[in-house]
Amino acid sequence: MVFERDRVTALTAPARGLGVQEGMRRGGVQLLAPEAHLHERDTLREDTTLQQAALALLQYTPQVTLAAEACILLEVGASLRLFGGIRALCRKIRVTIARLGLSAILSCAVTATGAWLLARYGYVRTLGPTSLQRRLDRLPVVLLSAARPHLEWLHGLGCRQLGQVRRLPRAGLQRRCGKDLLLMLDRAYGAAPEVHDWIVAPPSFQARVELPDRIEQTDVLAAYAQGLLAQLAGWLAARQLAIKKLRLWLEHERGRQAVPPTELQVALSVPAWQEDHLHTLVKEKLARSLLPAPAIALGLAADELESRQAASEMLFPEPGGSAEDHQRLLELLVARLGADKVQQAAPRADHRPEIANRWCSVMQSAASLPAPLGSDPARLPPRPLWLLQEPLPLRVQQHKPFYRSALEFTSPPERIEAGWWEGRPLTRDYFTARDAGHAYYWIFRQWRGGEWSDEEPQWFLHGLFG
Repeated sequence: MVFERDRVTALTAPARGLGVQEGMRRGGVQLLAPEAHLHERDTLREDTTLQQAALALLQYTPQVTLAAEACILLEVGASLRLFGGIRALCRKIRVTIARLGLSAILSCAVTATGAWLLARYGYVRTLGPTSLQRRLDRLPVVLLSAARPHLEWLHGLGCRQLGQVRRLPRAGLQRRCGKDLLLMLDRAYGAAPEVHDWIVAPPSFQARVELPDRIEQTDVLAAYAQGLLAQLAGWLAARQLAIKKLRLWLEHERGRQAVPPTELQVALSVPAWQEDHLHTLVKEKLARSLLPAPAIALGLAADELESRQAASEMLFPEPGGSAEDHQRLLELLVARLGADKVQQAAPRADHRPEIANRWCSVMQSAASLPAPLGSDPARLPPRPLWLLQEPLPLRVQQHKPFYRSALEFTSPPERIEAGWWEGRPLTRDYFTARDAGHAYYWIFRQWRGGEWSDEEPQWFLHGLFG
């Protein structure tokens, strides 16, 4: 139960079953339910939670505002087609609210005040003005905040529903109750315009959540991180940004046994803004991390951001997924295995095979990679798929290189001369060779002192064909 000024303001169904009611004092509650958990109302924390929920809901519409009595209003008329209709949109909003650790009563109507009244009454969804008027007429007058100071007078007239109040003479109702009551009724029924102060996303994002206990299970921490990521997704949508790197930190014990926070960096090869994808990466990152102590708080910040590029849909989608799907797969592998375990080829402008390519992380941007050789690959002789890390010396028998058996040449020589600009000149003749078992190899003859030197050339095995 929640108390405000020593009186009950909120309670659960089991507490109500024991006889506890709203407005009851603390002493009476302790007599009826001595084992109940009692909490003091924290209005500052409630306001902060509403602001966080409103920020997360910005991913569905840019027009979000806070209303009285813990209500959030969303103008979703322009978002229905994008999210597949009102039913699908409501389902998505419910999921987002649940990820924040909250519960909500959703209602929708053609007017904001009407939706606010229907939500306070219960889950009601109406999409037309006629059905809205019919439903509003049956609502109790007590839901109308402007009518509460005059409830006794209205009940004395037999007006207990909004429809009955609307049938009263407007002039007399205005003299008795003021303009606010009529204005609220007109806004609810769509007879008067509504003006809202839409919330604006802050220029930077940083969120933090206090954990209910000392937690060291990474899957539980990932569940709390999802609430932060929901806020991040709303902020990114409102600012039309995509994230390139996010920072997650876990706060540990304070005081004499203080442990410094644990920071985790999640880098993306391609900027993203999808909440589910970001949560998958964070979950994998947490699963691979060793915590020095249980966490008592969790924080999230957006470090590197870029402008969001609008997705271009194709008339006939390519099989196997889009380029964005491939990038998400690579980012998932990096989060699960580590950036040093998922690598990409980085060709270099050099004819020496052992230098012509190096391996680097897939997280390295294409702009930082060296330029490849400008020759046409179709005009080059065949290259083996498997290149040895170090060339393997071969012995010579009867003037032929030998590897398991005598090797027969199946291609003309390919001359490679390079390294002279580094002071290490290199002269090689590459051949494709075949052994007695019809396995193909890539071998070369290296001239130590040049082709016209008196020294005998040496043979090496450099690669294997499939």
